[in-house]
Amino acid sequence: MTDQEANKILDQLANKEISEYIVEKEDFEVFRSVLVHRSDFKHFRGVAKRGGRVLYTYLDDPRS
Repeated sequence: MTDQEANKILDQLANKEISEYIVEKEDFEVFRSVLVHRSDFKHFRGVAKRGGRVLYTYLDDPRS
């Protein structure tokens, strides 16, 4: 996964084009590095799943 691909996915989540996205273990580092630099970082929720996968969703209200 590239930074551009990660940004596209995050934009789709933020715009409600997709409701959730599963990041595979091998893509996590790139995805997370892009995510933490976004101004809406606290609106994203990641839930760890089996096998090192993470399910991301976008929240209307930022987490604290």
